[in-house]
Amino acid sequence: MIATVVHPRLGEVTLAQTSRARRIAVSVRGSGAVRVSFPRWVSQRRALAFLDEKASWVEQARVRLAARQAAVAPPLPPEEEKARIEELRRAAKADLPARIERLSQQTGLRYGKVAVRAARTKWGSCSGRGNISLSLFLMLLPEHLRDFVIIHELCHTVHHDHSPRFHALVDRMVGGREQALNRELRTFSIR
Repeated sequence: MIATVVHPRLGEVTLAQTSRARRIAVSVRGSGAVRVSFPRWVSQRRALAFLDEKASWVEQARVRLAARQAAVAPPLPPEEEKARIEELRRAAKADLPARIERLSQQTGLRYGKVAVRAARTKWGSCSGRGNISLSLFLMLLPEHLRDFVIIHELCHTVHHDHSPRFHALVDRMVGGREQALNRELRTFSIR
């Protein structure tokens, strides 16, 4: 079930009750749009109460995102943007498949296929079959963060969720630095 409600403090909010959700989660998009995802066994009333508890956090996130977007350079003309994407695509195809293979061998985590796409919403994803998709925009990150994203996706081949076991595996694979690397990764945005 997906519904849109008007929150008295936050305005329009999307509520998404899905079988995939394991807990109530609030997310804020770059546009400032708010989404509350929650499991089927949680009532809409409880999800909205959770959102009320997180309203200050949502407002702070909107301020941070607005400041980040204000600092971003204006968009390129379409032809320049297309050339930039193609340059990133070539660099990504030359770097990312070899990088994921090396990290797979180092960690012992196996994957199916790897694809490089122009994804703008996620750095990477892992399917239930262990196929990994990586955004060509990873090429804009420092190498250690590229490795971190790939290790994160490789760990999804073992745990297909964001459970404590998943995070423990990621943390072990990155030498106890998962939280610090996550914080650093959040300072970058896909553009």
